Amino acid sequence: MQERNCILFDLDGTLSDPGEGIIGSLQHILKHFGIEGDPQVLRSFVGPPLADSFRMHFGFDEEQTAEAIRLYRAHFHEHGLFKNVIYPGIPELLDGLTRKGKKLAIATTKPTVYALEVLEYFAIDQYFREELVVGSFLDGRRTDKSELIATVLQRLGGGPGDKVMIGDRKFDIIGAQAHGLDVIAVSYGYGEKEELEALAPTAIVPSVDALRQLLLD
Repeated sequence: MQERNCILFDLDGTLSDPGEGIIGSLQHILKHFGIEGDPQVLRSFVGPPLADSFRMHFGFDEEQTAEAIRLYRAHFHEHGLFKNVIYPGIPELLDGLTRKGKKLAIATTKPTVYALEVLEYFAIDQYFREELVVGSFLDGRRTDKSELIATVLQRLGGGPGDKVMIGDRKFDIIGAQAHGLDVIAVSYGYGEKEELEALAPTAIVPSVDALRQLLLD
């Protein structure tokens, strides 16, 4: 793959594994609706907009969805945000890219305020200018990945030719391809391999080490 100067990263499932905090918070708030959340089903909530997932998996109407998101946000911020593990090798990868003069950005459906807290918690905020960390709003707006990527691209300037998106779900691939970006899918996150292959990303890598080799070696 041709070398790129600007690298956009997804956060959850790409830089860190937030599964324990997200799934635990979802299980907690679903009890409010009398639902026992199956962890295997709830894994699929990592990545797409929460509203879409509540409607798809539990048939929630607009009012129930809004209430579920409100309860989830409150519980997650208090109890789940830092039940999160950075993937081994990610700090070294970000450091290596920065030393090579690459511009790094984040495009995540996680609210921007939470994304910034996670980056600071893992001491990798130093690699990202704050204005290039783009997430959703707490009120539920700006959750479409294509819209998030568009915001990052606007702030970076220039065309798609010197940029690449890296993510673990189909939404990352679809959003990147909508803007003519190359996209590297990582299969160590939350997307099934078949999900990723079906959308023909530029490359699929199975590990952080393989990602490092593709970007740095």
